[in-house]
Amino acid sequence: MESSVITQVHKEDVSPKTGQVSRSSLKQPRSCNLLKALFCCLKPQDGPKPQPTPPPLAPSQQPLLDSQDSGMVAKEPCLLPEVTAQDQGKICVVIDLDETLVHSSFKPIDNADFIVPVEIEGTTHQVYVLKRPYVDEFLQRMGELFECVLFTASLAKYADPVTDLLDQCGVFRTRLFRESCVFHQGCYVKDLSRLGRDLHKTLILDNSPASYIFHPHNAVPVLSWFDDVEDGELLNLLPVFEELSGAEDVYARLDQLRGL
Repeated sequence: MESSVITQVHKEDVSPKTGQVSRSSLKQPRSCNLLKALFCCLKPQDGPKPQPTPPPLAPSQQPLLDSQDSGMVAKEPCLLPEVTAQDQGKICVVIDLDETLVHSSFKPIDNADFIVPVEIEGTTHQVYVLKRPYVDEFLQRMGELFECVLFTASLAKYADPVTDLLDQCGVFRTRLFRESCVFHQGCYVKDLSRLGRDLHKTLILDNSPASYIFHPHNAVPVLSWFDDVEDGELLNLLPVFEELSGAEDVYARLDQLRGL
């Protein structure tokens, strides 16, 4: 059961029902639709093209200067704070938001779990959010087993209030947004080496392989979700994470689960 879940293929071309915005449409360049710029990952374009300038780092993420014999050398700070006492010895799991835990749309959804107002260029827009089935149970158990970090390529003005509503038990120790990503070949990549955690004890759960292209061997794949009420992906992944929670080396344990 565990190995089959780990090795399944991503389905990025799943089409949502009428009235909802697909993941592929959310990945289009900003000029296509201002509202879609809120959401994660830009889609790589065919052929060579100049790379846009990455978004500026927040003040807390600006490089520090480290004095060495050879002179002043730039030293990039870690994205995460020091491990708290309650998380000592735990594996760190980076968890994506959109199409992993929730699906959001700017078009009205009758059965939306949340409606979040987001201001864009002086105008407030309503974002309709659906929770993936079993997301509450999944997050509760993950918070018991791991140091959980939300890491999304979406903008904080959208993702932060959504996470406030989704994670009312405080499972996520830290939240990271688009400015913490690395802009690489047209996509916002989540560089796990910048977290300040041992990569042998770090995992990432994300529906987009482009998000973890720098660290594919740390990834637990998850199928993209839009609105399927029968979806059981998160429930099926819990035994996998329970197996991984006690691993001394996630690479070796993931290889075992993949049957390698």
